[in-house]
Amino acid sequence: MILILVLFLLTMTLTAGTYLLVNRTLLNRETDKVRDRLTDSTPQAALAAGSSSESLFLPESSEKHQLLGRALQSVNLDQRLRELSEQAGLSWAPGQICMGSLLLALAAFNAVWYMTPFGLLFAAGGAAVAGMLPILYIRRTRKKRIEAFEAQFPDSLQFIARAMRAGHAFSVALEMVHHEFDDPLGGEFRRTFEEQNLGLPVDVALEKLSVRLPLMDVQFFVAAVLLQKRTGGNLAEILDKLASLIRERFKLRGQIRTISAHGRLSSLVLTAIPAGVAVLMYMVHPEHMQFFVDKEMGQWMAGLALGLQGLGYFIMRQIVKIEV
Repeated sequence: MILILVLFLLTMTLTAGTYLLVNRTLLNRETDKVRDRLTDSTPQAALAAGSSSESLFLPESSEKHQLLGRALQSVNLDQRLRELSEQAGLSWAPGQICMGSLLLALAAFNAVWYMTPFGLLFAAGGAAVAGMLPILYIRRTRKKRIEAFEAQFPDSLQFIARAMRAGHAFSVALEMVHHEFDDPLGGEFRRTFEEQNLGLPVDVALEKLSVRLPLMDVQFFVAAVLLQKRTGGNLAEILDKLASLIRERFKLRGQIRTISAHGRLSSLVLTAIPAGVAVLMYMVHPEHMQFFVDKEMGQWMAGLALGLQGLGYFIMRQIVKIEV
């Protein structure tokens, strides 16, 4: 047992040391490159720098994990991870997310492999679950943030409508929303106001808002503002009607959640019953359940049962999930 623990600690130390060494090397390389270009101020150097294809400032996708970033770009995951992080209100780069997932997966694999009697199947399953934890955290944070924005959105639309009826311009109303509402709504409208205040066209700033907040209500709001800008009309009345429509959708969604509560509870109970029975059988007759721990065939059977239970829970949740 001591030898296994020593091997586990040695593996984790080597992994962490390699990770820190690679990060430090890439960061020093980029820092030296920028320092050399800043210190070389001769006209010939300036001309050479102007003719070079490299830029003084790193592009948005460049980071300490450049090799990993390029790999993500090659499989079209870089932009998706960046959008998820931005929608969740986090400042995590795609390379950091993937590196954290890899480290968690490696740690979980070594922990299950060296410190438990389970075999390769459970070690791989534990690594897969641990590697998905950063993505699950981002998605959960994103969901909570979008729900908080959606709850504030009808009040903000009515506030903009009242501000426009009072004689304020639409851009001024956006700034007033930032001062009157808390995050996440206040922060998003402040960013939209600052983008258009610094020269970005209003339609582009609003389209970026709809990308950061992938809600149908936000898309309706952006479409209404752009349509009013091109054709004219009473924008305040449109926003009032849109706010009333969103509130009616909230009421209908609450009724649907009440009706489908029985199905959601049933899915939890049906998923938990086999696990509970297995734990009770292991407590009462451990010799019968030891087959699923010691034998390779038993481990495969237990893993397959867990996978089918997860699949059944997912299907039941999809049945009772009704979008409004």
